[in-house]
Parts: sequence; structure tokens; C-alpha cells
Amino acid sequence: MNSLKPLALACATSIATAFSIPVAAHADEAAPATVVITGSRFPSAESLEPIGATVITRDEIRQAGVNDVNQAIRKIGGVFGRQSLDSSPDFALDLRGFGTNSAQNMVIMVDGVRLNENELSNSVLSTIPIDTVERIEIVRGGSSVLYGEGATGGVIQIVTRKDARHAQPGTHGSVFAEAGQFRERDLRAQLAHVAGPISADVAVARQDNANYRANNAFTQNSVSAGLQLAYTGGRAGVRVESARQDARLPGSLTLAQFEADPRQTRTPKDFGSLDTDRVNAFAEYRLGAVDLAAELSHRERDAESNYYFGPSASVMKYKGRQNQFSPRARWLHDIGAGMLNELVTGIDVIDWKRKTTSSFSLADASQKSKAFYVRDELRFDPAHDGRVALGARREIFDKDYVDAIMGGTPDNGAQAQNAWEAQGSYRVLPQLTLSARGGQSYRVANVDENSFRTSLSLLKVQTSHDLELGASWGDDARKVTARAFRHKLDNEIFYDPTAFANTNLDPTRREGIEIDAEAQLAPAWRATAHLQHVNATFTSGPNAGREMVLVPKNVLTARLAWLPGNGQSADVGAQWVDRQRYGSDFDNSCAARMPSYVTFDARYAVRLGPWELAASGLNLADRRYFSNAFGCRSGIYPSDGRQLKLSARYDF
Repeated sequence: MNSLKPLALACATSIATAFSIPVAAHADEAAPATVVITGSRFPSAESLEPIGATVITRDEIRQAGVNDVNQAIRKIGGVFGRQSLDSSPDFALDLRGFGTNSAQNMVIMVDGVRLNENELSNSVLSTIPIDTVERIEIVRGGSSVLYGEGATGGVIQIVTRKDARHAQPGTHGSVFAEAGQFRERDLRAQLAHVAGPISADVAVARQDNANYRANNAFTQNSVSAGLQLAYTGGRAGVRVESARQDARLPGSLTLAQFEADPRQTRTPKDFGSLDTDRVNAFAEYRLGAVDLAAELSHRERDAESNYYFGPSASVMKYKGRQNQFSPRARWLHDIGAGMLNELVTGIDVIDWKRKTTSSFSLADASQKSKAFYVRDELRFDPAHDGRVALGARREIFDKDYVDAIMGGTPDNGAQAQNAWEAQGSYRVLPQLTLSARGGQSYRVANVDENSFRTSLSLLKVQTSHDLELGASWGDDARKVTARAFRHKLDNEIFYDPTAFANTNLDPTRREGIEIDAEAQLAPAWRATAHLQHVNATFTSGPNAGREMVLVPKNVLTARLAWLPGNGQSADVGAQWVDRQRYGSDFDNSCAARMPSYVTFDARYAVRLGPWELAASGLNLADRRYFSNAFGCRSGIYPSDGRQLKLSARYDF
């Protein structure tokens, strides 16, 4: 456990986030006739959603009774998540089996603003007011053309309700209160006012949870306020957000300690905090057949961790900021004969800086990036819904790093990378659509990886050649979608426990299948399921043929919803996670593997006028399990036990 503390320290203290939450609509607002998708970074009709996308609607979020965005992505979207190390509800999400570096191989966006930081950290989603979320879009597979570095595993977009022209006029809001086991308390309130073209809103929340383990308490206070103006041809707005987190850090256990008592802690004094402040401005305007849009965002965060080694504490402090400017344009052109062409182009400019203060580091780090992208999609043969798209991106990075304690020697350099993609789909039969996509995606080493590496020069850019073949059969009542995928990676950036440093690995590969299924079993019953099967292996070098660590071969998520239409609703879910190799088992020499597990959750709610009362439970079978373990039978972070909760919501 102690040998793993530096790794756990880096993961737990490099927490960073950014998000932009525009105006919230009334909770009881009628659902629009169509769902708007943003696959091209511009709104599109539901029929033009990204090929192979999973869309979680606000109705599904409400029915499942999830309290935060991270939980919605895992429970409804079927994305595998690992228990957080810092007591927060922000599990480490993993698309397509990238293990401990899953956060660096996936891009998360909120209303066009990138949440990813240039460090080893997971995006903090728990501060996003769940009641403001319109939908969540999950696009699995390489997406670097539109979203830049780190999008090899895919992209998750959180879209909030922000078009005041479709909101009910007047003042609306809601109050939510929940209490549960482990002294869980969740209080949320939101208020929105719409007066003609002007709208404003505010949302506040407080979360308290002692959590399952000792020294595991978590507290979070957040506030979000926005102002928006709708005008002829577009709209503009600004949002300011602030969040404060305090967390106790329970640390890891050995397998023997876990089996004796998974709720214990071996680090009873460790704790940390995270303060974030964010402001985002956006504007949209339609000029003839051309849509113009831009986001300008700024965020700051202060992170601090205190780790006790005997009577004294080791204190780490990070101060960071990031600015992003993302202007873009789209030209929609009706070619004739039922053909429609969409040309999207844009620029992403990001400036990131961080200052570290600790007994062993006084590092100043910065990264600037500039990117230009273009993507063209042609929709042809409306009778068969034919689509073909091509895109390319060029991104340049400028990195600087200097640590006064290490002698003040600067470490800097520039790196550049290209991405491309080609994809298409065609409905060959009335209920059968085939699709294919290929391309190149990439990611660059972040400041934490470059500051603790095996080579003298900066780590090489990781590249992935991506291929996917898909088929979809069915209609709105019953539908099955299957995708076979392969990612061939060169210079994958990873922490090598045999070298005790970050390095570029020998060639690796992720390949497998994904299956999404949904069915209306009866007027009041609907079932959904998602299966991911992935093989993650080395393809050459001394580890050729060996499996990558912390990657379950199979993850199956299934849900059953009951909506009789009389004010009652029920939702039951299950998730099975297959065995996986321990985090240090690069050479596959550990005789044991992390055990597989199944968890169940459920919720029942009844609507009484403006009130909604609900009872819910997580891990209903009270399964003892773990999803995070960094050593062979050690470095284990136990997952939560059974938790039962009661909640009340009032809409006005």
C-alpha cells in the first residue's frame, strides 16, 4: 500500500474540472417533438445523430432517479466506472478499455466546453445540476477530428437546457431533498425566470455523505447562475459557477485487509479539498445558410491534499487555470435531389497553467494548444438514409515545465499531430442499417506524465488507427445495434509499474464488440441493455500477447422501466463486470485476478400533484467487491456497500 501511495496521491490530488451550465427550464416542461443532437458540434435533427451514438434523455435520467451526471452515464449509458479514490461520486469512466488512463483517452464536453485537464485527473461531473441536463450523448470510438487529443476511446457530451425560446414564461423551479444510509444528505434547489427574450436561473446544492468506509466523508457545496438573451437569428449568454469540495481520503487496502473488513481505513488522517470557479460565455447567430457559434471560458481551481506519514503530514497544493476559445461555423446546403451537405469548420485555442507547491515540488507547468478542423458530411438517397462524412484536424501543442527544487532546468517543447476520419451509413433494408468508420486519433502526454517519465525528451505522441463496422436492426419499438471495433495504438502513454515511471509502450490493441438493445415489452414496460466485450493486449515487444491491466473483458448493463402512466414509476438495473488484471500486473505474472461482480439498483416513485416521493437503493445485494486495485492483491479501493435512500421533490 505504501509503495502505491505516490500513484494514489497523484490521482487523488490532480482533480480538475470545467463546465458551463446555461439556463434551466421548468422541470415539468413538455418534452419537444424531436431530440436535438450535437454530433457535429452544432444542433442537428434526431435522424442525423452521430453514427453509433447513445443518447440519454432527461426523461430517462428522471425515471432512473440518478443524482449526478456521472451516475447517469454509468447506470443508463452502460459505461464502466471505477470507484473514485477521493470519496467523491465521480467514478473514473472508461470507454473501450483504457484502464487507469481512461480519463486521458476520452473527452468530456459540457455545452461545447472541454472539461479535460492537462494532468492525471478525472473530470468532476458531480457539480453539474442534474435537473438542468437536457441529454447526454455518448459517442464511442475515435473522435479526434472534432474534439481533439484524447478522444480515442470516445466523447461524452453533456447538453443542458439553454434555449429560453422553448421555456415556459414566468418563474419556475424545484426543491429536492434526499436522505439515506451512511448519513447521506442531498439538498438541491433551482429557480428560473423567463421574460420574453431574457432568461435567468440559479441552482444551489449541498451534498453530505459519510460514505461506506471509515475516513471516507465527502461534502460539496455548489452554486450556478446564468443569464441569457435570445435575439433574431441566435442567442447569447453567460454563466458563473463555483463549487467547494472537502473529502476524507480512506486509502487502499491489501486483499487480506479487504476480506477482513472492507470498510476500514489505513490512513485515518488523510484529507483533501478542491475549489473550482468557472465562467463561460457563448454566442450563436444564423447568417443565411451559415450558423456561427463560439464559446469563451475561464476556470480556476485550487486543490490540496494532506497525507500523513507518521506524525507529520505531506501537503500538496495545486493552483491551476485554463482559458478556452472555440469559434466555429457550419454551412448547410441543399444540393437538390434530396441531398443535403453539412460543412463544419472551427478553431480550438486552449491555454492551461498550473503551479505546484509541496515539500518535493515547486513546479510551474503550462500548455498551449491551437487546432483547426474541418468536416464535411453528405446526406444522400433519403429513401435509404445514406450518409458519408470526411474530416481532418491539425493541432499544435507548446509545453513548458520547470521545477525550482530540481535545479530550475526548463523542460519544454512543441508537438503537433493530425487526425482524420471517414465514415458512412446506409439503410439496406427497411429495418437494417449498416455503417463503417475509420480514422486516426491521438493524445499527448500531460504534465504529470511528462514530469515523471523514463525518457530524457518529452514522451511521444500516442496515435491510434481506428476501425469500426456496425449494423442496426429494428425500429422505435425494438432495436438492436452491434459494433465491431479495433484500435491499433502506437506509443501508448501509460504508467509502467516495472519501470516506476510513465513511458511509451510497445504497440497495443483494443478490439471487441458492443451491443445496444432496447425493446418496448408492453405499453408500460421498456427494457434496455448494453454489452461491451473488449480484448486489450500488447501486439509486439517483450509483452506481446499479454493482457493490459484494469480492463474487464465484459461489461453488461441492463435496465427495466415500468411507466404505467398513473403517476407511478419504477426502474430496476443490474451490471455485471468481468474479471480483470490487477493494476501492476504488466507481465501477467500475478496468479490472481480482480473478481467479477454483479450489482443491482432500483427506484420506485409516485407523483402526487407537484410532489414526487421516491425510494431507491444501490448495490441491493450488498455485494463486497472492488473495481480499483493498483497492485497484485493490494492497492485495493473497496466499492460501496448497500445504500437505501428516500427522497422528496417539489416542482413549482
